[in-house]
Amino acid sequence: MGVTFDPWQEGAARLVLGKDKADRYACTVGGVVWSIPRQVGKTFTVGSLIIAICIEFPGTKVLWTAHRTKTATDAFRAMQGMVKRKRVRPHLAPTRTDGIKAGHADQEIMFRNGSLIMFGAREQGFGRGFTNIDIEVFDEAQILGTKALEDMVAATNQAQHPHGALLFYLGTPPRPEDPSEAFREKRNKALSGKSTNLIYIEFSAEPDSDPDDRAQWPMMNPSYPKRTPTESLLRLRENLPGDDSWNREGRGIWDPVASAGVIPATSWAERADERSLAVDRFALGVECGPDLSWASVAFAGQRKDEAWHFELDEDQHTKGRGVAWLVPHVQYLTEHNSQIRSVVVDVAGPVAALLEQRADRWFFKGTRLAVTPVKVAELGAGCSRVLDGVVTGWLRHIDQPQFTAAALAAGKRPLGDTGMWVWSRKTAESDITPIQAGTLALIGAQASTVRKPTRKSGGRRVVTT
Repeated sequence: MGVTFDPWQEGAARLVLGKDKADRYACTVGGVVWSIPRQVGKTFTVGSLIIAICIEFPGTKVLWTAHRTKTATDAFRAMQGMVKRKRVRPHLAPTRTDGIKAGHADQEIMFRNGSLIMFGAREQGFGRGFTNIDIEVFDEAQILGTKALEDMVAATNQAQHPHGALLFYLGTPPRPEDPSEAFREKRNKALSGKSTNLIYIEFSAEPDSDPDDRAQWPMMNPSYPKRTPTESLLRLRENLPGDDSWNREGRGIWDPVASAGVIPATSWAERADERSLAVDRFALGVECGPDLSWASVAFAGQRKDEAWHFELDEDQHTKGRGVAWLVPHVQYLTEHNSQIRSVVVDVAGPVAALLEQRADRWFFKGTRLAVTPVKVAELGAGCSRVLDGVVTGWLRHIDQPQFTAAALAAGKRPLGDTGMWVWSRKTAESDITPIQAGTLALIGAQASTVRKPTRKSGGRRVVTT
């Protein structure tokens, strides 16, 4: 193929292709796990290896997934350059586009021998429903929940590759708020010394070293200085926000194991149901983060089987950070969904900056959109109900990554000596507004009496209580 690997790449590739006595890949069960900083060369290494396998074994089917669309597209573009090499290009399918499909929804590399590499983003649902997949690459594996993993790994059950399926988990050390249980579990299993069927490779600086100690650079980045020059790492250092991000994404250092959140990860995963749907008692919950730097809107209601459901409003992802979008968005939701019985807020929280009280009622400033405030005791009871619902099974969600990250990052803050508690952030970086908003929405859905939002009707505004 005209590709030359550096020593670390050759060694890593040999490990991937190592076989057992039955002539099967030795890691076909546990997979290939790389915890590797940015700008080391993982896409080139794994991409080149996969292209070679596709050429060597006709009919090989590959899924390359990332959490974000941009990351999946970046990998696709990088591998387009690889397959256009002089010695590789003749192996591409003889199509009008030389074996490359670069549509908005379909990004594929097709080979003359029937092998195929498909690219897509997990946030768009890519990777589910496929069968007979031989190789799966989970890029951005630090953002990979166990439920999504379960859905996608099943695609390799009928793999046709003669030496078994290969699963690649490629990522940087996760942030505290990332839904990273699958990646963490793989690392923990490897470090326990008890695993016999997975490959784990971790490049990192020494955890206690100075963030600016350049003597650590060859250790954390084996492509330095031959492939990655000094200015590239300096640029990365300059543009990553703070030492924590630089340590994780630039130096490959994992955060110390934090105390577990209030909601058990196993219970949360068991309550995931992508088909869950509320049919009655709809309510919204609205919460803002500190300094009004972000906000979340959540929805809750009762299902047909009388269980309860809550979820994060997906449309808010298009609105950006800050809160300028929040009030118009909530107004739109309430005016177009007459079944919403209340919009619940915590007037003692940051959202108070967007509210005003008129007589005995609370409204979003400058609007006639009435909200339902919760008392401290109601909020404490609501947090306890969410925990109870997740653990005992009467509360379901649809496995949204941002909602999951918030739920698993939420700690507990006692409310004085009452024995009650509310959600709190375990770390300064944790964004728990989604689970806070979800709790408020559930309070509104389950409440016997609520303050209904103002609506438009026939050009006139009507307030009902």
